[in-house]
Amino acid sequence: GDAQQAINWYKAALANYDNQDMRISLADAYLKLPSGGGGEAMSNYEKVVEKDPKNSLAFSRIGKLWYDAKNYKLALENWEKAKEADPANPLPYRDLANAYTYVAKYDLAKKHIEEYVKLADPSPIVTEKYMDVLFLSKDYKNAAAKAQELINTKPETRFYGILAFSQYELKDSVNALKNARIYFEKQDATKNSPGDYRMFAKILLQNSLTSEADMYLQKAIDADTATNKLVPYRENGEALREGKEWLAASKWYDKIVNEMPTSATVTDYFYTGFTKYFGRDYDNALKSFVAMTEKYPAEPSGHYWSGRAAAAKDNDATQGLAVPYYTKWLEMEVPSTYTRKPNDLMQAYQYMAIYNYNKKDKAKTMELVQKIEAIDPNNS
Repeated sequence: GDAQQAINWYKAALANYDNQDMRISLADAYLKLPSGGGGEAMSNYEKVVEKDPKNSLAFSRIGKLWYDAKNYKLALENWEKAKEADPANPLPYRDLANAYTYVAKYDLAKKHIEEYVKLADPSPIVTEKYMDVLFLSKDYKNAAAKAQELINTKPETRFYGILAFSQYELKDSVNALKNARIYFEKQDATKNSPGDYRMFAKILLQNSLTSEADMYLQKAIDADTATNKLVPYRENGEALREGKEWLAASKWYDKIVNEMPTSATVTDYFYTGFTKYFGRDYDNALKSFVAMTEKYPAEPSGHYWSGRAAAAKDNDATQGLAVPYYTKWLEMEVPSTYTRKPNDLMQAYQYMAIYNYNKKDKAKTMELVQKIEAIDPNNS
């Protein structure tokens, strides 16, 4: 418990007997100093590997020090040396898994945590670390299994969260809801993150509990301390869009373009109209897509979807509401990254063909029919 006293003892002993295990303990003791002893620790670990190039533990410790110093290149190099020095040492695999988790390289994290699990002594702590990496690497089936294993032996609150959120991804909606409710009942409300609330809302949506989901999406916003709500608004919109709650999603996209128009992206404007369109609010969908074309006139999709919304308002193609929008889309110069898809062309050509047929403009009708035939010669 007294790091300085331990340091004094180890230094005195090393003066008479240069033992590498003892020098590692000395370096470990330096790391326990309240004022920080990273430099002395590094110096002693390096003395160990100078005399014993096969000392895997010392290389592991050096890697951790470089990692904490944010020199990731040297950290990785020393962890690789630790693996080479002793392939049975679990520590470098654990540390590499932690490092790759931190930089969101979850496939590599999973690869190394699996090696760590093989080599480390079995314990709930090892299983818990393994569960976390499995979840982050989107191996939800095995993450759920490990969470259940831990719940059976040590039912901590967060394990229910991992289990519920994994079951959501596996489309096991009933069990996801059951375990999410246990998680929120057990969890201290002050520890709930916006992500927790939003994930619970997704589980509720998966179980068609839309009103309760709305409540938790609002909780996600209330719990978010960010001054700029662009990202949380967008995440709420995405959650509802994934659940095909179109009009509920459109409210969050509306908040983005209305409250922060300078920050809203072309995608935000697009989904504002898209969610209304699939929610069958065609009047407001058209208004949203027109607003998109006004702000982003060179973006082809705004003009095309204005046509789709206008065509939905004029379902029998008697008024020609969609013609100006489709015409603009068909004639405009588009960027090299954009391709007019055959299905989209068919939507435009068919609407305009029927409109011109209703107008008794045979020449224009036949011109459009030929365009349709060129795309799909077997179109009945």
